Amino acid sequence: MTTPSLTTAQIDAVQSHIKKTWKTLTRSHEHLVQSAKDSKLDHSSETPWIIYISPLEDCPNVQTVLERSLSRQDMQRIQIRTLPPEPEAIQEHGLLYLPGPYVVPGGRFNEMYGWDSYFILLGLLHDGELELAQSQVDQLLYQVQHYGTILNSNRTYMLSRSQPPVLSMMVMALFQHTQDEQWLRSTVPLLEQFYYYWVVPPHLNPGTGLSRFYAFGEGPAPEVLFSERDEQGRSHYDRVKEYYQTFEIEDYDVNLYYDREKDELTSLFYKGDRTMRESGFDITNRFGPFSADILHYAPVCLNSLLYQMEQDLVQINEIFGNEDLVQQWRERAEIRRQRIHQFLWDEEHGLYLDYHFQSGERRRYEFATTFYPLWLGIASPSQAQRLVENLSLFEAPGGIFTSTRVTGNQWDAPFGWAPLTLIAVQGLHRYGYHTEGDRIANKFLAMVVKEFGRHNTLVEKYDVQRCSANVSSEICFGYSSNEVGFGWTNGVILELLAASQKKG
Repeated sequence: MTTPSLTTAQIDAVQSHIKKTWKTLTRSHEHLVQSAKDSKLDHSSETPWIIYISPLEDCPNVQTVLERSLSRQDMQRIQIRTLPPEPEAIQEHGLLYLPGPYVVPGGRFNEMYGWDSYFILLGLLHDGELELAQSQVDQLLYQVQHYGTILNSNRTYMLSRSQPPVLSMMVMALFQHTQDEQWLRSTVPLLEQFYYYWVVPPHLNPGTGLSRFYAFGEGPAPEVLFSERDEQGRSHYDRVKEYYQTFEIEDYDVNLYYDREKDELTSLFYKGDRTMRESGFDITNRFGPFSADILHYAPVCLNSLLYQMEQDLVQINEIFGNEDLVQQWRERAEIRRQRIHQFLWDEEHGLYLDYHFQSGERRRYEFATTFYPLWLGIASPSQAQRLVENLSLFEAPGGIFTSTRVTGNQWDAPFGWAPLTLIAVQGLHRYGYHTEGDRIANKFLAMVVKEFGRHNTLVEKYDVQRCSANVSSEICFGYSSNEVGFGWTNGVILELLAASQKKG
């Protein structure tokens, strides 16, 4: 079966490339020196890379394991330390130890990322990489146990923030393949721990009962200061200040985020900046310029994912016959569904929109996360119909626009991303809109395969207006590179191809 406009040879070439790429994107003990390298921080070539071990670990045992896995020369290129009890006191950043192999996104992202891992997992399962898929999930469970949550990534400077919660979906996707009930039972305490990370303050907004993103760190993000510089050497934060000096901001009170007299960004700006990175959408103007106002919003995406987590815990407890717990989780999911309907559904515009706690209003910023409630079965049939009537806002020659605004940020128009494309496509299919779902999937596949033929790589993001992987000149804030790999693009392509071939 081939998708329209694609030949079997083209599809085979992409699938073969992805199959090989899993190996190059895998990090394990044998690759520890390679894993420890971090292009996002300033580092002297003579200085060893630091590996931090969880204080809950048996550190001498880890040292022995690593000495067996690495050459003496490689052991001299790293330095092993125990993670201090107060990670914010760390002056020298490093890699956080994980005991098993994991797949990284690629390029500058040479570590394990939270929500990337779900889409990577889908690809590993399609490619029959069951052992690596198992390890991918187990490393995230290890993070919850040893580092308190699933981290933005396993670097010390990201200990203070998480990423969109997709852990329970990963557990269930893997269980479908293994049917390992003993393992599934072992995940429940860690799933619950991760769930409660999101549903108590400061992540919980008590007034609505909905959750928000909230990063715990303070001040500029270290990796942004060093690595997100333009050709003139200005950091991302320098460019933000220049923007605030130049433009009137109507989306929020800019004085909260920028001190014009001192020409300084405020502590609240940096808190919002870190929190935007926890959301996974860095950078976008979804919550005002640079998403500085994100702390004041209940996001559609986060609360939809928490609903799914509640539903997954219903399903897990059904498997083990825990009827009382089934009922408790079912009630939680239903309460969240009602709150999503009350606060996040905008009847006038026929879209799910993010809700501002202080103003009591939804922000009129059309963003592709509006499809999450379709994807996860939260929307009513009539709400789904309204969303489909608004599909033209987002539909692009190469799939789905991230938002309807061109801002110079990578998580806005004209850019499109594999995860948001898959979410929209699967959401449309879930509600019976197969023509629309197939059309968007085929557009995205055609673009990615065509660009693969041109560059022989799969990349992080695409300009879905021009159907091009060449995006750097259009991105003004944050990092402008288009990273090669690329983990979640690989996974989404395999998922879309499998769905297409099933229909054939």
